[in-house]
Amino acid sequence: MVPPVHAPNQSGQTPEAFTPDSRQAWMRLVIALLIGSIGGVGMWAIVVMIPAVQAEFSATRGAVSLAFTLMMFGFGLGGVIAGRITDRFGIVAAMAISIAFLGVANVLAGLSTQLWQFVAAYFLIGLGTSATFAPLMAEASHWFERYRGLAVTIVASGNYVAGTMWPPLVSTGMQTIGWRFTHIGIGLVCVSLMTILVLVLRAQMGDDKVHDHANAAPPRVDLKLSTNTLTVLLSIASISCCVAMAMPQVHIVAYCGDLGYGVARGAEMLSLMMACGIVSRIGSGYLADKIGGIPTLLIGAVAQGFALVFYLFFDGLTSLYLISAMFGLFQGGIVPSYAIIVREAMPASEAATRVGIVIFASVFGMSFGGWVSGVIFDATGSYAAAFANGVAWNALNIGIVLTLLIRSRINAVRTGPGFAT
Repeated sequence: MVPPVHAPNQSGQTPEAFTPDSRQAWMRLVIALLIGSIGGVGMWAIVVMIPAVQAEFSATRGAVSLAFTLMMFGFGLGGVIAGRITDRFGIVAAMAISIAFLGVANVLAGLSTQLWQFVAAYFLIGLGTSATFAPLMAEASHWFERYRGLAVTIVASGNYVAGTMWPPLVSTGMQTIGWRFTHIGIGLVCVSLMTILVLVLRAQMGDDKVHDHANAAPPRVDLKLSTNTLTVLLSIASISCCVAMAMPQVHIVAYCGDLGYGVARGAEMLSLMMACGIVSRIGSGYLADKIGGIPTLLIGAVAQGFALVFYLFFDGLTSLYLISAMFGLFQGGIVPSYAIIVREAMPASEAATRVGIVIFASVFGMSFGGWVSGVIFDATGSYAAAFANGVAWNALNIGIVLTLLIRSRINAVRTGPGFAT
């Protein structure tokens, strides 16, 4: 039985115990999900605004896509920095810095007069958004034991909730007040709502500290690989799957505009994709608790590749809605699965660092994938080659994950039942 986490003793009083998986833990989880859903706007606003910004600055699609690339780089780098801040000062301090960055950076984006200023502002937006993902997942993992996988995926769903609710709102804002004032409005909304939620979370947490690594369960999966080797393999796999994932997520709005369906239709497809992604993300956490992280990741990777192939052959309006929904259902649980695998196969004392590295790799894959898809479009005048590029990267991901699964099964036989999931 895992001992409860205690708040530090003050004034000689008996400390109140916090019990993992308790009602209080679920209340914290709901607040964390809301924070991630609001703060995740930075990942999706630029996707909707690419055509308008491209027209405003008379730029190429690739040049404007660089804003998404730098936003994702800031998101990944910020995740490492925010993680260290969380470890030392707590999640509330990390979120306070995040709120400040999101407010200031969105205002700067709205006031930008040149494309480089807009791109630079999105790097700052990425830094602000970062605390709403990996640090929140790491924090939530300390609140749960039995339902840790499910809790991690629920928190990770925050950015998909953001992808569901924000694109239509941003599209409406652009049509009514323009993309510049929409950015300023986003900044104000983030500052006001996130501040309230973080204060509520602080009141819920009190002076609780994170769970001691010494009390954590040992790894359950033996891959006969060093932690460094496994981290490299997971990072390469993460990059590969996210290059493939970025093509529809980053360019579906622009793609619909090029096909003559309009930006609003593309925003609706993106919202539908993210809504379906929420279902698969939470479902993958439940599945991982049953069959393990590696099999769950393989299922998601194969399914994502299947959906990408459909984009190559169908471009009708109804078809794109259906494929986008299917893509969301297939790929939503992929990224959280990496965090679950790290928890299963590596010592708990290294888990936070290793998760940060692998998530940063996934962010690099998303940013590179978003940029290279724009470059391929500029070179070919079509997104067909960009979708094919995504399929190829996805195949590499499947190969790595399949290798890890085979190794886990072989070593499970050698070490006997009960060692591996």
